[in-house]
Amino acid sequence: MIVGASLAGTRAAEALRRDGFDGAITIIGDESHQPYDRPPLSKQLLAGEWEQDRIALSDDDSLQELNADWRLGRRAAGLDVASRTVTLDDGSTVAADGILIATGARCRELPTNGLDGIYTLRGLDDCLAIRAELEASPQRVAVVGAGFIGAEVAATARERGLEVTVIEALPVPLGRVLGTEIGTVCADVHRDHGVDLRLGVGVDGFDGHGRVERVNLSDGTSVDADVVVVGIGVIPNTEWLEESGLELDNGVVCDETCLAAPGIAAAGDVARWPNPLFGEIMRVEHWDNAIAQGQHAALRLLASDDEAQPYSPVPWFWSDQYDRKIQLAGRARPDDEVRIITGSTEERRFAALYGRAGRLVGVLGFNRPRHVMKYRNLIEQGTSFEDAVEIAEQE
Repeated sequence: MIVGASLAGTRAAEALRRDGFDGAITIIGDESHQPYDRPPLSKQLLAGEWEQDRIALSDDDSLQELNADWRLGRRAAGLDVASRTVTLDDGSTVAADGILIATGARCRELPTNGLDGIYTLRGLDDCLAIRAELEASPQRVAVVGAGFIGAEVAATARERGLEVTVIEALPVPLGRVLGTEIGTVCADVHRDHGVDLRLGVGVDGFDGHGRVERVNLSDGTSVDADVVVVGIGVIPNTEWLEESGLELDNGVVCDETCLAAPGIAAAGDVARWPNPLFGEIMRVEHWDNAIAQGQHAALRLLASDDEAQPYSPVPWFWSDQYDRKIQLAGRARPDDEVRIITGSTEERRFAALYGRAGRLVGVLGFNRPRHVMKYRNLIEQGTSFEDAVEIAEQE
């Protein structure tokens, strides 16, 4: 049984069939939609460049080949670990020999005071609702949070010709991940395109008459807005597991093979596991990880303990904003040593290496995909920071 008709869950089911598993597969999903791809929700679909049929993860024939029992529009409400039985929100139960937890995460929210026009962006229905708002040509769009989702929504709205204000509590966007220097570059990209950035300030609340009209900020000022999109991070969907006995700590805690308990594995945004490549426990919310971990965790359910292999990827993701493709591989931190190895931050086209404790731990590229892929491989090989910089200097 796969709990979560998500990217991780769908790719897990495909991996099981490719590996020769011919038993029954039940897939439970809380949305009524067939599985779809999420990255276009803040980009092509939100922009109106694509329609929703283009974001399907698999065509009808491929879904049929999975020969799965789809339980869509049903939410998991509880898990009995001993019997490997999941209780659904309608009171029915489903038992299995192996269970993959891929329930993902949900958006953090702010109190809305019951006002319309305030949204989060996580699922297809969220995207279509925000898109309808943007197509109505609002006077002003406010985005709360300058993380990657917020930044992409802001870029999409600006490219529609709308006035956009981005409100971020940190001094620079993405400062907790990329550090101050690179975070400043991210801020400048938005300023280059006419975004009104309000940095180092939080949100105290929203005002309006039935519909949002203003965002009140913690410094006493306010921002006029007809539409607000809140992008302040996510929370793993683990509440349904609180009585299960599984270890929960910012996700479902697994061993290095993605196993959370005998016969129960986890993958995607909800999974937290020790990655031996980096020597740290991590939870990764990236598209690429959902695919790879979904496949790995599914095959872990078919493997014996002796056959099981650790899951030790180099996390990788990308973000499209205006004419910039931003890619990050590895595990960057704000206090890492940062070295620009090609291009310049002034031109917003460069590659930067991140080093920690003498080791190469990350590479960031602004329109530098070749460099990101090259140094991603070096991260996987455990290359020292000094050696990585030397390699860059020889190019």
